[in-house]
Formats: sequence, C-alpha cells, structure tokens
Amino acid sequence: MRNVLRAVNTLLVFAALGAAGAAWWFIGRAAPKVSGSIQAPVSSPLTIDRDAIGLPHITAASVEDALFAQGFVTAQDRLWQMDMLRRLAAGDLSEVVGPSALESDQLSRKMRLRATAELQARSLPPADQTLLAAYARGVNHYIDQHEGKWGPEFAILGYRPRHWTPADTLLAALQMDRTLTNSWETDLLKARMIAAGDSAKVRRLFPTRDGGEIIPGSNAWALAGAHTASGQPILAGDPHLPFSMPSAWHLVHLRAPDLNVIGATLPGIPFVLIGHNEHIAWSITSLQFDTMDLYAEKMDLRSGRYAFQGQILEARRETELIAVKGAVRSETLNLVTRHGPIFTAHAGAHYALRWAAAEPLPYRFPLLPLARARDWQAFRAALSEYHGPGINLIFAARNGDIGHQVAGRLPRRFGFLGDLPLDGHTGQYEWDGLIPFDELPSSLNPARGLLASANQNPFRDDTRYTVSGFFAPPLRQRQIAARLESRSGGWQPQEMLRIQTDVYSAYTHYLARIALAALAARQPEDSWVPDARALLDGWNGQMHKDLAAPVLVDLLDRQIRRRLGESAAPEAGADYRFETAPAAVEALLRERPAGWFEDWDQMIVESLADAFAEAGRRQGDRSDRWRWGRSNQITIAHPVLSRLPLAGAWFNVGPLALSGSSTTVKQTTPRLGPSMRFVADLSNWDNSLINLPTGNSGHFTSGHYKDQWDEYVAGRAFKLEFDKIEPKNTLRLVPEL
Repeated sequence: MRNVLRAVNTLLVFAALGAAGAAWWFIGRAAPKVSGSIQAPVSSPLTIDRDAIGLPHITAASVEDALFAQGFVTAQDRLWQMDMLRRLAAGDLSEVVGPSALESDQLSRKMRLRATAELQARSLPPADQTLLAAYARGVNHYIDQHEGKWGPEFAILGYRPRHWTPADTLLAALQMDRTLTNSWETDLLKARMIAAGDSAKVRRLFPTRDGGEIIPGSNAWALAGAHTASGQPILAGDPHLPFSMPSAWHLVHLRAPDLNVIGATLPGIPFVLIGHNEHIAWSITSLQFDTMDLYAEKMDLRSGRYAFQGQILEARRETELIAVKGAVRSETLNLVTRHGPIFTAHAGAHYALRWAAAEPLPYRFPLLPLARARDWQAFRAALSEYHGPGINLIFAARNGDIGHQVAGRLPRRFGFLGDLPLDGHTGQYEWDGLIPFDELPSSLNPARGLLASANQNPFRDDTRYTVSGFFAPPLRQRQIAARLESRSGGWQPQEMLRIQTDVYSAYTHYLARIALAALAARQPEDSWVPDARALLDGWNGQMHKDLAAPVLVDLLDRQIRRRLGESAAPEAGADYRFETAPAAVEALLRERPAGWFEDWDQMIVESLADAFAEAGRRQGDRSDRWRWGRSNQITIAHPVLSRLPLAGAWFNVGPLALSGSSTTVKQTTPRLGPSMRFVADLSNWDNSLINLPTGNSGHFTSGHYKDQWDEYVAGRAFKLEFDKIEPKNTLRLVPEL
C-alpha cells in the first residue's frame, strides 16, 4: 500500500508540474521577442535596445519609422491593455466580456466618444494623420505577425484584436479626458440636495472657487539652478491615477533626425506626454477646470423636437447597436441637441451634456513639436495647438528657465458657473467659445526660483471670464514649497523622491486638533474618551501605515461630513460625496455659522464617539493596536488573469499596507496613487529618475511585469538612461524584401 501511495503522490506531483508547465507555456508564448531581427515595412533598418527595466530605446532613420517602432513595441508590451482602453471608450466591452459591461458601454455610447474621435481624426492636418498612421501600422504589424500569440487575455476571452487606427489613438486620449473631467454626476447630486434641503447650506458644501479644495490629484515642480547642487534646474512630477495592472503609463525613448525624446505616454498614444528631450523637461498635472455642463432641454422625446430661444429645433437621432457576448444585441438611441446628446433624466427633465472635448472644431496633435521644443517659446507654441483636457505643465530648460503653462480646451463662460444643470431653452447660459491660449495662466522664472503645481487654482482673481472647477487647495502645493524652501540650496535629484513620498496631512492634523479642543470643552466621561485622547494628543499629522491615530481621524472626517450633509439636506444628505468636501468641512468648522448645529463642539464629540466605535468594529477593541495600513491597503489585480483558478494571485501585486491618504503629497488610497515618479536632472540627463508602480510590460513572463514594484513601495527609482544606454537586449527591424 505504501508503494501505491508513493506512486500516486509521484503521479500527482508530475501532473501538477505538467499543469504548471502548460500554464507557463500558454502564458509565456506571448512574451515579446526582444532580440534578433524582424522584417517590417520600414524604410531603413532600425534598432530597439531594451535596458534593465525593459524600456525600449528606438533609433530610426526617420520620424515615421520611429513611430512605427513605437507602435510595434507598445503592442509587444501592452496590446491587450490598448484594446481594452479603446473598447472602454468606444462602448465595445460587452462584445468580449458579456452583459456585465453593458452599462459602461451604454454610457460611452451616450457620450459619443467613438463619433468624436472619428470626427477629430478626419479634421487632423495631413502631417498629423501621417504620424498617427505610422504608429498604427506598427501596432498592426505586430498583430498580423503574431497570430494567436497576442497574450493569454485574448485566448481566455476568445477574440481577435482588430487593427489599430488613428481614431483609436484619439479614443485613448478621449478616455483620459473623460477620466480627468467627468463632473456631470456632481452637478446632479448638488441639484438633488438643493431640491431636498437648504439651498444656502448645500452651496456651502460644494465650494466652487475658494482655493480650499482637496482632491486626489498630481504633483509637479521645478527648481531653478540657484537652489540645486549642480546649478541647473531640477524638475519632478508624479501624476496620480487609479491603480491598474498593467501600469497606466508606458516608457519609451525615440531617436530620429531632429528627435530625441524619452519619458512616459499612455498606451495607444505616440510620442511622449511626460519626459524630456536634449534641451527641456516637462511634467503634467490635471487642471480640474469644469469642461462639462448639463442643459435641461424642453423637448418631446417621441418627436425629438426641443425649444431654443423661441424656436422649435429637431434633435439628430443616432441608433447605436451594442454587440453583447452571449446575449442579444442591445440598442441605444441617442438624441443629439445643439448642446450635445440627451444624457440623463432627473425630476422629469431631460439633460443634454455639453463637453469641451466634443466641440466640432479643427483638431491638432502637437506632440512632435513638443518633443522637438528647445526653449520656452517653442514649448508654448506647441501647447497652443493642444486640444486635450485642461492641464498644468511645469517646464524646465537647460538654459536655466523654469515655467508654468495652462493648456487645453476650456469653455469660456460669462456670468454663470455651470456647477448646476442649466436651462437649455433660454440661450442665457451659452459658452462664448473656448478660452484663447494667450489668456490662459502662464509664468516664467518667478523670483523665488520655484514653481509647483498640485492641482491648485492657477487663475488670477481678476480673470475676466468665469472660472469654475474643482481646484485643489494650496495645501499640497504649500507643503511641497515648504519642503523645498527648508534649506537655501544644494538640492539633488534623488532628494525629490522624499518630497514625492511625503505623507503629512494638514487637513487631518487640523481635525485631530479640533477634536481634542471639543473634548476639552465638553468633558465627556464616556469610557472611550481616554483612549481617543491618547491617540490624538501629540499626533503629528503623519498618515503613516503603522500609526493608529489616522484610523480614528479618517473615520471622524466621514462622520462630520455625514452630519453636515444631513444638516443641509435631511432627505438627501447621506448621499453627500464631493471630491472637494474637505475644503467645505474645514471652512465650516473654523467659521461655525449659526443654523447648522445647536452646539458645534457637541457635534464633533458625537462624531468622534461614532468614529471610535466604528474603528473598534473594523480593527478590534484595542485602539493601541489599530493601524492605518489595514485601512489604507491596496491590491492591484489583473482584470482577467487574476481570475484564473489557483494561480490568479500570481498576476497581482499586494495586498500591501501603504502610508499616505487622499490629502497628502503622496496621495495613496485603496483606489489610486502615484502612477509614476519622474525626476529630471538638467545638468546630466543620465542622472534623471523614473519609476512605475509595477513594470513596463503587460506580459507576466517578460521579466518586466512587476519588476519596479519593490522600488516603488520603498520610494526609490531607476536611472532613466538617455545618453549612456546599457542595452540588455537588442531587436532590429529591417526592411521587408
């Protein structure tokens, strides 16, 4: 019997090894070829050198060949991610994943992203069309030459990727635009709360332009050479986005005649969005300007007729058929008014969505002029043709200049904010076109030798048009500036990483202090009070994963927000969710206006009691053992491979406790965080630094699937090789015979 059991166990071991080997072959067969030669439709031979982190350094004889190669290597590393991105934007997810994605597809179809991208592609100048077509040819060459080996995701979901088009690139850009500017839901929430409560109170909970907002966002700054050890500027940037597997960004280096640029771009978009060339460096933060307005239309849905300025107009009808895997096709009917598509309904009204990105205007793709810019003037000239979402750009040049420029399609409003649904029939709330580039905020070489953007409001108080948006406060920007001004000079590039990983929260530190003051004022004798006081007393505002105080203060914040919401709108206040809520909360706590609560200190004590009880339910009765990291824990899961039985966890990172919060320079929540860390040393480009959360490849067996994770968690980064490249692998693309 013992021999039989031994034989059975041996067979089981071999079966398990065989299954693991088969799985490894199945997954690994799609790993990209990174050495040797491949024939391709290029004009001259080109090389793709991959360095220690898998970053492809492309050297080509022409810009078109370089873009062909960029499309090819991006498809090598991220084809499935690219395909999902365009499907998400176009509303085609249901075709491959089934009915679970139908609601998402219907939303994308209503927003008409595919139609907008196709219109933009047709309006591009011929030179831009040529560049996007070269990139698409590179993607498609990879698709055609790797039949059935595109990646395990395609095999698991059972479909073949379609060819890439220039419109798909613009779709990818529009999806990022939607991610950064989606504000219509907040407009409706605010309207519902006003209808159910006290209008004046509700407006206090939704500040529009007081500079006190705190929202998840990005950081970028530039130090003039007077403050650095080298005497040349240093630039740093860490855009914050939802965590994803693979990473949101793809790193690449492009070299061709009059082109030498390196950095990060979104998979599906050619050139570089954040990075440097031989002369300048730049990084980006989201502007948070409001580019969407809802218009309540007086219309008959059956006929499609609606009123505008005393006239009866007829909406354009568009029927959208959505393919649904394993189900009957779904049909969506769009009615498109002069303001945009009928998007949603509320309280008997039908709302059309006007979005700056969808305005029928000529479109430009200025990333080549940006990549070639040598100075501030050329940099601004390139950005004047930029038509994407509103962004702040921080700039530094080897001639010593540092600058800040706002760019993007921003509606010009006069006399109204657009923070609530507008009457669509009167004509009183129409945009006066878009804000001209020369009227957007711009700054060059400030006297203090420092420029920092952390999503704060960059517009002057005397701006002649109405400024509306969800601007972050000066709090993060001030914390960055305070760190940089803590000494007179001598800054090194590596030291920028310590600022990017700063986890001090001025907002939650303030909440802790006012909670202690309320306890002192009301002197409650409940059993929880000594433990709560012990946690808060002496806490320095650091949102560190190993501390207990952040657990309590975070829940206190939620309790106070709920009470404020219910005071303003008793029937709808529980729905109060606003990215900039901390601004309203802090302003109200400092001012304590009449009519909200009989006793503000008592409200704070009751909120603290509820927060303490909730923390106990979540983390146990011993408050000294609470840890912020158990509340602020992330898992970055692959959307398909993580679902594989037994082996799914291999394709994820985490779970891991992280320091930081939504109100710290290092903004880390279970949903989002720094999507990249970039530091440019303008004295020596090879001292520049880069780090992605996971890796540059989407292929598990590539060696670069999550090879940057440990450095990311530790707050370190890799050298961004530019002049001195140490290739680990070299692939040549040679002209087809």
